[in-house]
Amino acid sequence: MEQQKTQHEEDLDLLEDSGCNLVLYNDDYHTFDYVIKALVDICRHSYEQAEQCTILVHYRGKCVVKNGSYEELLPMHTALLEKQLTTEIVR
Repeated sequence: MEQQKTQHEEDLDLLEDSGCNLVLYNDDYHTFDYVIKALVDICRHSYEQAEQCTILVHYRGKCVVKNGSYEELLPMHTALLEKQLTTEIVR
């Protein structure tokens, strides 16, 4: 017999699903301007936000550029990969 989930359980599942991060990794190939433009165009960052993420990636090797559910992050991840940028979705 299947049990129905309570609204509370469904809300918890939704919260857990939104706990993903899109991580951008440093590389030696792309310019700051190229990465900034990609973050503005794909992740809908402001120029300043994209610039800060790019600086963090450069000096720390990686940066979380977006938070959200897996479903929200997947199209951004795919688009950044198509631009030859290295990204990963992590929980």
